[in-house]
Amino acid sequence: MAKVAVPLDAELVVEVMVLTGVGNPRDAVELVVRDYIARGHRTEARTAARDEVLRDADGTPRDVQG
Repeated sequence: MAKVAVPLDAELVVEVMVLTGVGNPRDAVELVVRDYIARGHRTEARTAARDEVLRDADGTPRDVQG
């Protein structure tokens, strides 16, 4: 995998290290990025499932009583 160097504010990196409990700045930032991506994938999966249910519900004709 290709590596990218990104300069970050030292206070931001220290905060990430404290929150993740990781002593290596590179590993701490990587954990946060991987978690962010995984969370996005979970959200997409839930949204897709809900959209599918709504799509199925809209496709069925409704009985009109009157």
